[in-house]
Amino acid sequence: MNDLFIGIMSGTSLDGADVVLAAFDDAGRPQIRGVASAPFPAALRADLLALQGRGDDELHRAALAANALVDFQATLVGRVCADAGIDRSAVTAIGAHGQTVRHRPDLGYTIQLNAPARLAEACGITVVSDFRSRDVAAGGQGAPLVPAFHAALFGRRDSHRVVLNLGGMSNVTDLPPGPDATVRGWDCGPGNVLLDGWIGRHRGALLDADGAWASNGRVHGPLLDRLLDDPWLALPPPKSTGRDLFDLAWLDARLADVGPIEPVDVQATLAAFTSAVVVDAVSRHVATPDALIVCGGGAYNGDLLRRLTLRLAESGLAVAVSTSAGEGVAPEHIEALAFAWLAMRCLARLPGNLPAVTGARGLRVLGAIHPR
Repeated sequence: MNDLFIGIMSGTSLDGADVVLAAFDDAGRPQIRGVASAPFPAALRADLLALQGRGDDELHRAALAANALVDFQATLVGRVCADAGIDRSAVTAIGAHGQTVRHRPDLGYTIQLNAPARLAEACGITVVSDFRSRDVAAGGQGAPLVPAFHAALFGRRDSHRVVLNLGGMSNVTDLPPGPDATVRGWDCGPGNVLLDGWIGRHRGALLDADGAWASNGRVHGPLLDRLLDDPWLALPPPKSTGRDLFDLAWLDARLADVGPIEPVDVQATLAAFTSAVVVDAVSRHVATPDALIVCGGGAYNGDLLRRLTLRLAESGLAVAVSTSAGEGVAPEHIEALAFAWLAMRCLARLPGNLPAVTGARGLRVLGAIHPR
């Protein structure tokens, strides 16, 4: 555990960045030495959100946003090193995922805004980036990439576990017991992205803290049925998705089909929708799990966790629901740790993908290296 790595993650929710400084043992389990996080400045968040869709002068705007993004991240890298009393020269590498703005593996590409050379210059640390492209080039989805790390962190010989990441999108990792079990994972559909977007439109908030607004509404059955009718949801794994499909325009089209609904009832229905797509994914594709470990920002949404627990029970699944905090790692740090781990794997020339998860033709070393 002598080599130190930093992971940086900013996800589909566009709420900010998390930075984790860690060392890893031979099995890939982390020892966290420091953490830092901060919300995006309003202007940067607005730029990143605008770049999720089509617009004028996109190449220029994307380049400037990428520069602003890594400048913001470099400040957090400096903070985490200073707080931990670690000189930057002691850090082996940074795993910097960037900000996904397009994800179309069906067309052979995925785009993460990033400026890794600028980050290496600013921090004086080797940067590993562009983790998804090699998997996509090998015929894979390029996502999700965290299941291999989930296996190292959460896998057990005597327990069939499922890890649920509730970020902007939701994805699950299936961890059957035993050292030789096949690890699988896939995107389920929206996690927080529609919930955050809807409350932002109607109440000006970045998120529905603890699901308080959703808990005051009533689920609208016809709208829930319409949301669940999307063909993507019925596709078998491997599969991945993003804002390219599930955004407020997608929601508006379905609202138009069912007529006027009170905004708070839409929020409640969106919470029910998120829980439904997760439970459907687990019930259809995972055999007899006994534990569901939740990470990501949605792990702090008590209303959403209650809905998940209730729907699991209604589906006949006796699954204990907990968050990754019970495993010793805060929910918001899991994905940043995963990209620190992927950077370590890249430098060691070890594969970072799982073909059973992404559908790639085989194991691949992931990432492009920008030396210090």
